[in-house]
Amino acid sequence: MDLELKGKNVLITGGSKGIGLACALAFAREGARVAISSRSRENLDRAVAGLKAEGLAVHAFAADLIERDSAARLVAEVEKAMGPVDVLVNSAGAAKRYAPESLDVAAWHDAMDAKYFTYVHAMTAVLPGMSARQRGVIVNIVGQGGKVAGPFHIPGGSANAALMLVSAGMANAFGAKGIRVNAINPGLTSTDRVQSGVRVEAERDGISEADVLKRSESRIPLGRFARPEEVADVAVFLASARASYVTGAIIPMDGAAVATVV
Repeated sequence: MDLELKGKNVLITGGSKGIGLACALAFAREGARVAISSRSRENLDRAVAGLKAEGLAVHAFAADLIERDSAARLVAEVEKAMGPVDVLVNSAGAAKRYAPESLDVAAWHDAMDAKYFTYVHAMTAVLPGMSARQRGVIVNIVGQGGKVAGPFHIPGGSANAALMLVSAGMANAFGAKGIRVNAINPGLTSTDRVQSGVRVEAERDGISEADVLKRSESRIPLGRFARPEEVADVAVFLASARASYVTGAIIPMDGAAVATVV
C-alpha cells in the first residue's frame, strides 16, 4: 500500500525517545523527510545515532516547547532546513504522576505546561503555513488518561482531555483549509514514561514495581502493554493519503481496557 508520504516534511515533537522516536523511524522508512525535536540535546544525539544505524537520516532540533515562542522558532528552523511542514506529530511532554494526597496547585500548572501547552504551541506555529498552502496534517499523541480519571494521573489526564477537545475542535475549524487533525489515545505503552507511574503506584500500595506491572497487564484484554511502534503505525496511517477523509477522530489504543463508545 502506497501511503504517499515519500518526500513529505514531517516534524515530530518529542521525537528523541518513546513513541515519538518510533514515529520518526516509521515516517523515515516511508521515505518522508523527518525532523525531531526534544529539550535534551543528549537524547537527540542518541536518537540520531540510532536512526543512522538503521540507514536513516533525520534533522534534530533542541527546543523547549513549554516556552511560548519556542515553537515558532523551531518551525522556522525546520522549514529553513527542509521546507514547509506537511505533517506535525505531537508527542512531546509528559505530565508527572502524583499520589492524590500529594497534589498541589503547582502540580496542576506543571501538567498543563508539560502536555497541553507544548502541543498547543506547536499547532499554533504550523497552522498559519498549512492554512496558506491549503493542506496539512496534525496527529496528536494524547493518552487514554484523558478519558479515564485514574487516581495517579488526574492533572495529566485533565491536560489530555483538553487536548482531545482541541484536536476535534481544530479539525472542525480548519477542515475547510485542507487541514486534518486527529488524536491517538494510547493506553499503557512500553516506554520510560510508564515507569514513573509504576513507581508512584508501587510506593503508594506498598508492593513491588513488578507486581504493579503484572496487575496492570491483567486489566488489559489483550494481555500486554502497547509497543511504541504500534502507536507509530497508526500515526503514519493518519498522516497518509490513505486516511484522507479521517479528521476529528480520537482513536483509543488501550487494548480494549476501557470498553466505551464515547
